[in-house]
Amino acid sequence: MRDLVVILDGTLGRLLPEHMTHAGRIARLLDKGHDGRRAEVFYEEGGQWQGWRDMGPVITGRGINRQIRRAYGFLAARYRPGDRVFLIGYSRGAYAVRSLAGLIDRIGLLKARCATAPMIEQLYRLYMEDPHGPHAKAFAARFCVPEAEITAVGVFDTVKALGVRLPVLAGLTERAHAFHSHHLGARVRHGFHALALDETRVAFTPVLWDCPPGWTGHVEQVWFRGTHSDVGGQLAGREAARPLANIPLVWMLCQLEGCGLPLPPGWRAGFPRDANAPGSG
Repeated sequence: MRDLVVILDGTLGRLLPEHMTHAGRIARLLDKGHDGRRAEVFYEEGGQWQGWRDMGPVITGRGINRQIRRAYGFLAARYRPGDRVFLIGYSRGAYAVRSLAGLIDRIGLLKARCATAPMIEQLYRLYMEDPHGPHAKAFAARFCVPEAEITAVGVFDTVKALGVRLPVLAGLTERAHAFHSHHLGARVRHGFHALALDETRVAFTPVLWDCPPGWTGHVEQVWFRGTHSDVGGQLAGREAARPLANIPLVWMLCQLEGCGLPLPPGWRAGFPRDANAPGSG
């Protein structure tokens, strides 16, 4: 049994100290493993702003489909029956991993020998256009692993697939992302969602989970003190808020560790917590 972990970061999140979010911290923590056991990790940074040419992708979330396909390819090429799969994300990255879970739930996970770029493209088109139709069902029956499961989805303050949500652009961009399934599906066993209690900006309204009829998994959605950035650990140098931001991070890690995610001994000591610490806002 192996542990396969996909981690997708939020906009501007990356593996540099001043830009690291909880998604990046989890990726770094998993590098250490536990008792010689290490997860296989796919981490991808969020959309980056390096100049005006990046404005379109950052604002509209363009590229999320390619990101989901890359993460899907990582899983499909490695997954074997019995492996544990963990999907982790923050902000727009949270929306992306939830859509990845929806893709696996609606169509399936390709067998490793079928996990080529053209096959992934074909499967993704079925997801976009007609995931419940006869062509999708026939494709899954022939090329996908039967009943591949997702052990846990852990997300920090999910927002929709736009990088920077501007009302004037919402109508243009959200229609392009309407096909994404961010709901809990039958293949997901556990869902954990950390939410920002003090966030009031409309642009960061969270996308909550609902439990579909007959779903037998386990879900927890917990509100934590702080704004979107606090709950996601995206503090941009405001380290006084770190003890507050660490509270949802430690909660999430505890839930995922309980599902089998291999974390190093004594990991909690690296994340001091204080509910009375100031927020980043």
